[in-house]
Amino acid sequence: MNRVEYNRAVDAFSDDVYRFIHKMCRSREMAEDIVQDSYLKLWEEVARVDYGKAKAFLFSTSYHRMIDILRRENKFGDIESVGDRVEDTSPAYTGLREVLESALAKLPPVQKTVVLLRDYEAYSYQEIAEITGLNESQVKVYIFRARAFMKEFIRRPDVVV
Repeated sequence: MNRVEYNRAVDAFSDDVYRFIHKMCRSREMAEDIVQDSYLKLWEEVARVDYGKAKAFLFSTSYHRMIDILRRENKFGDIESVGDRVEDTSPAYTGLREVLESALAKLPPVQKTVVLLRDYEAYSYQEIAEITGLNESQVKVYIFRARAFMKEFIRRPDVVV
């Protein structure tokens, strides 16, 4: 990949990567940092990454970076991120979107990731497998389980009322 293709990748993919990471971590600042780190990593690997694989590389790199950060936060605690996450959430019930957001929040990280990539970002099973490091069968199983959980969660009367 050359400099022009790298700049094209920044223009074409940065919003998608940011949206994906922001939905996962619920922190604007963390998502911005992770996207920036991912593009830095792409720049370091620019000679080895083809433009056609840049999007998958960015999603994969940002996903793994986010997992590392969240694991570190869970292990050591990060008091600064609590305020960021609180401001991103809506305290009042306003509709189905909030029910879906709360259902997504209750999913295990792997299931949440594959559902977001499939249903929100419209990736194929094969692309999701490349991004997450799972095989296609695992991706399909995780998506099925996540959708089944969300379906049951939405049917609960205490959630809707």
